[in-house]
Amino acid sequence: MKIKNIVKLSVLCFAFGNLSAQNPWPKATNTAQPWTRWWWMGSAVDEKGLDKQLTTLSKAGFGGVEIVPIYGAKGFENKYINYLSPEWMKMLQFTTNKAKSLKMGVDMAVGTGWPIGGPQVDENDAATKMIVQTYSIQPNEKFSEKIVLKDEKQKNLKTIKLDIVTAYNEKNEAVVLTDKVTQDGTLNWKPTSGKWTIYAVFVGKTLQKVKRAAPGGDGYTLDHFSPDATKDYLKTFDKAFGNSNYGIRSFFNDSYEVYGADWTADFKEEFKKRRGYDLSQYIKYLVSDEEIELAGRIKSDYRETMSELILHNFTENFTNWAHSKKSKNTNQAHGSPGNLLDLYAAVDIPESETFGSTKFDIQVLRRNLEDINTKEVPDINMLKFASSAANITGKPLISNESFTWLTEHFKTSWSQVKPEAEQIFLSGINHIFYHGTTYTPADVQFPGWLFYASTNFVPENSLWPNIKGLNSYIQRTQSVLQSGKSDNEILMYWPVYDQWASPKGKDMAFKIHNIEKWLHPTVFYENLDKLGKSGYSLDMISDEMIGEAKFENQNIQVSKNGGSYKVLIIPQLNYFSESTLKNILNLAQNGASVIFQNEPKDVQGFFEFEKRRKELQSLWAKIPFQQDGNLRSATFGKGRIILSSDVEKALQFLKIEREKLTDTGLKFIRRKFDGGKYYYIVNHTSKEINQNIPLNYSGKQVALMNPENGEFGIAETQNNSVKVQLKSGESLIIKASETPDNSIPKWKYVEKTDAPIVLNQPWQLTFKEGGPELPKSKTLDKLQPWTNFTEDTSTQSFSGTGVYATSFKLNKKADDFILKFDKLYESAKVIINGQDAGMVWSLPFEINVGKYLKKGKNTIQIEVSNLMANRIRYMDQNKIQWRNYHEINFVNIDYKPFDASNWKVQPSGLDGEIQLIPVFYSNKL
Repeated sequence: MKIKNIVKLSVLCFAFGNLSAQNPWPKATNTAQPWTRWWWMGSAVDEKGLDKQLTTLSKAGFGGVEIVPIYGAKGFENKYINYLSPEWMKMLQFTTNKAKSLKMGVDMAVGTGWPIGGPQVDENDAATKMIVQTYSIQPNEKFSEKIVLKDEKQKNLKTIKLDIVTAYNEKNEAVVLTDKVTQDGTLNWKPTSGKWTIYAVFVGKTLQKVKRAAPGGDGYTLDHFSPDATKDYLKTFDKAFGNSNYGIRSFFNDSYEVYGADWTADFKEEFKKRRGYDLSQYIKYLVSDEEIELAGRIKSDYRETMSELILHNFTENFTNWAHSKKSKNTNQAHGSPGNLLDLYAAVDIPESETFGSTKFDIQVLRRNLEDINTKEVPDINMLKFASSAANITGKPLISNESFTWLTEHFKTSWSQVKPEAEQIFLSGINHIFYHGTTYTPADVQFPGWLFYASTNFVPENSLWPNIKGLNSYIQRTQSVLQSGKSDNEILMYWPVYDQWASPKGKDMAFKIHNIEKWLHPTVFYENLDKLGKSGYSLDMISDEMIGEAKFENQNIQVSKNGGSYKVLIIPQLNYFSESTLKNILNLAQNGASVIFQNEPKDVQGFFEFEKRRKELQSLWAKIPFQQDGNLRSATFGKGRIILSSDVEKALQFLKIEREKLTDTGLKFIRRKFDGGKYYYIVNHTSKEINQNIPLNYSGKQVALMNPENGEFGIAETQNNSVKVQLKSGESLIIKASETPDNSIPKWKYVEKTDAPIVLNQPWQLTFKEGGPELPKSKTLDKLQPWTNFTEDTSTQSFSGTGVYATSFKLNKKADDFILKFDKLYESAKVIINGQDAGMVWSLPFEINVGKYLKKGKNTIQIEVSNLMANRIRYMDQNKIQWRNYHEINFVNIDYKPFDASNWKVQPSGLDGEIQLIPVFYSNKL
């Protein structure tokens, strides 16, 4: 091949680091590696297939799998295995044994599809709702109508019962008539005066069944508020598992998506026991949307009772059951009608969830509007509910169901996954689960079996050759974020009673899918967002956690193994528990600092609220506030209490320092370990950061660690600041230690670069693997995507790996060379002079290659892997059957039937220029 414009240069290769240097990275366990949700479609699995896929996942850098059986593919019914059957348990045992040999872990859902439920849930244990019927009755009128359930769907159920009957007159005077109704529905009561409205409450069933259930998993969803229902449900697992846990690390329960479940059989009795009064007399205010104070108080008590029931009757029982199996449990609390913080805290591994795509300012990061769900965007503050509960109570792992519907099917690149993962990490989560991977039998053709809502982390994905780049990045990052403890300095109370006091609706589910209604409009959220951007690190705290908190070693601490905090913030609120205020004053008495954004206006709930309101006011009056500039402050015992509408000014008054590095636009999260702290720093701005950034803690030595390639070195520091060089989209870990390690080399800062060398000579393009067929090889006068060659139709439909190759001469000295891609669709493996120089998969698309170059002639191969989209487009255009599933089959991002036949061809390969940039470092060995 003739080479035009050969550049004659020589090169000084400079290896990074030192083989004898002490590696500062924490030891990586399999929990530091990413795990993936592993769908067993129809549970049509066999040992050969399980062995192959687990081995493939292990080689790609996965640390574990989470088994979730779901509906199956049509035509494979004879291979389906019933959930928890002896044959299914045999496959589970094979899976855990194989995983153990690969040093992988295995989690498993306690049910198929979602939400939790199945054939063992009989009518009695099924999700329950209140059914309300109203009747009018005139004075002295004999009420002849029978008070019986009219709902035709409920009539054949055996567990239906009349729970409450209460009559109200025009003055809202109430008479409870429950015991005046005979078994056949006859009402033995006649008013003497006035017009009356009767409210009859029946205990009914939602009749909801498990969504996307696998064979052997179909059935009613569970009544989460009944302890007997939970225990009955888990007996099926006791029978299947016996005395073994079959090697399961953690039993998983998906998000609460039980619709209309707002009651349970003994709710009336539980309410009276917990709230101190009979709900029957006030049922009108629960079931109507009349916007009056009394309705809000009744509904607050109702919602608090719901919260306690799901916490004690389901979540805690689930945790205890998992422990009885010598396993852990994982639970997604979001969506529950309960205090999310307490629910997350009650399990071993709290798990949150991200859904949709975030708009980042990273240069040239692709985010095509036609390929994303614009209605929902992941929110870092929503994720903090899970991490806060874990940090406060000392749970070492916080997981996340990640990348659900990140983009339209087959259009997600690893470069788009990375910043979403970083945002998850910045929220305090440290144990990512991909959503997800589907088991596919060996004889199923491309694209294999696929789940309808996932980013396809499957071996059949044409991007798979470079997934280890992403996985290695996540492993290194999580190895740090799983070390030591969270180092957040602020606690912020979640004013849940303000939410619960709304007079509208009945049950209140705190979902990730409607945060624009319950979270975003609050002053609480405004504080979270503002303080986070200002450089403060915080966790949210509940009333129950405040009740358990102590002030020890100059900090507020809830759990011995949990985080310790400098200050507690009570944001602007209307309703506050007098008992919580009492607990806060006890903390202050012992030395705690507390900030109130306003004076609490009232107590929550209905029971003796006037008496409790006076107690709240009396407690508040004990705080000896004095005007102090723009705020009011009080010394209370050994502590300080501040009253200020401006929380940041109050923090400054208390000398709680923010991390000023956020002024540059950088984002961070801190961890503390014995003898130092980690800072995980991310540049999601559109600009390059090349400056000293201040740190609140720098110790005696600061090391920089690159989670993308594992490189490390001692940083330049000056006056508690550290020099960082971060391009748009890059991240860095700063390790500040009290004990210097002289074996670590200096970090190499780029001092200058010379004019880039453009590799604009001819290139040879060949195709290595993929389909539907390999396009013919081509000689290129200039770099361009293979999809530019429209005369060769095979290039338009090809998904796989194309190899761009050329050679060049070098004759220039430099400390290193950066190979920089102008446009890369989508990821690449670089081979220089026959040596693997690494993967390029994230922005900015560049890689250091100096140590692989030599004086004189060099060869370079760039193995580019593109998206699956073009091949799927070809298959749909040619009516090639590839999706044929029971249940939902396959839908697009808008939940409409999937069809890629009208898609535009996605550019694939290399475009623009490839440059070799000579680099000179300021620190040299």
